[in-house]
Amino acid sequence: MRAARIHAWGAAPVLDEVPEPIRGEGEVLVQVEAGAVAHLDVTVASGEFGLKPNLPYIGGVEGAGTVLEADADSGLAPGTQVVLRGGGLGIVRDGTWTERVSVKRKAVTPLETPLEPAVAASFFVPATTAYVALHDVGRIEKGEEVVVVGAAGAVGAMVAQQALAAGARVTGVVGLADQLSSVPDGVEGVALTDGEGVARLGRDRAAALLVDTLGGDGLIGRSRWVRQGGRAVVIGYVAGPRVELDLPSWLLDDVALLPVNMIRQERRAREVAGDLVRRLSSGELTVAVEKFDLDDVPQALDALRNGRVRGRAVVLPD
Repeated sequence: MRAARIHAWGAAPVLDEVPEPIRGEGEVLVQVEAGAVAHLDVTVASGEFGLKPNLPYIGGVEGAGTVLEADADSGLAPGTQVVLRGGGLGIVRDGTWTERVSVKRKAVTPLETPLEPAVAASFFVPATTAYVALHDVGRIEKGEEVVVVGAAGAVGAMVAQQALAAGARVTGVVGLADQLSSVPDGVEGVALTDGEGVARLGRDRAAALLVDTLGGDGLIGRSRWVRQGGRAVVIGYVAGPRVELDLPSWLLDDVALLPVNMIRQERRAREVAGDLVRRLSSGELTVAVEKFDLDDVPQALDALRNGRVRGRAVVLPD
């Protein structure tokens, strides 16, 4: 059986022949059809994460596949399509960059509505994060104007789609003009390189809600695109982990800065996932995926580190 394994911290994964997994009691043996390549995979592989698997280990904290074998009382019949996530996958035990894996039952979620494997492996984080950011944290209301920063990325594009579905008028902000083609249909795109477009956002301050996936030192300036009394929901910090806040100016701006902590929201994410799967299956929502072969995991990680992946990167074992 083939698997992409990390042999040293900070080193590229290597495609190895490894023994077949042996299913233990309470575990589920799964044929992996797609393994996501996530930012958490990059962090774990660096050796700087708080939890470290024993080297060498198979990466991949998310995936999807079909059940091969499970306990009789698991509720999982052979052939059931499942999402793989949690249970220490790719963190303290071997993950999804392989052909087959045996995992704890709690790391397996059956899909009531079938999805294309690459989408099944990659939808959970962007789709559930977008839902929580908009509805539970941002309290979006029909008819509001919403600005989504990073609207060409996997999470940002999903936020924009769900905001449209909630009846909002949506502006999607991207870094470069060539990313405007990746902004979802129905969203007005603005590139940060468009001086007049960016100035208009600050001048009009028409938005009631900002959802920001970039973070960094530009966050406070972007929050001033929101009207007084509005909300700025912060999801990520790919543009930098720090921001300087001038309290008198912030009080005058009167825009609430609201964090999205998806670790704390994991239960909520699982609650809403079923309906999001249905909407993905029907085509109401879409997740862009870039597919890689199993022996191309190093290229997928490199593309992810350098921001060259449009949507989610997914490894296909076959």
